[in-house]
Amino acid sequence: MVAEFEADLIRMRTEEGMKVARAKGRLRGRKPKLTTKQEAHLAVLVATGEYSTLEVAELFGVARSTVYRAIHRAQAQAGATAKASGMTANSRR
Repeated sequence: MVAEFEADLIRMRTEEGMKVARAKGRLRGRKPKLTTKQEAHLAVLVATGEYSTLEVAELFGVARSTVYRAIHRAQAQAGATAKASGMTANSRR
């Protein structure tokens, strides 16, 4: 009974602290291993076939899953950019 009460107090204090941190803009989470520039460079190296995903992962000091995520993000961003430029070209007609 007492333990449940203490757990509830801890939970409430944690929630309050997180709200304050969020209000101050300090609650961000884990920092990314790679910058957006590094992710773009990494995607180019793999896309050109110059390096394998394993080699790029070792080169940048990250896991292969991070390389795959970076490639996926770069492809998604390139697709979004292509769609945006296609939409502006069509809207001018």
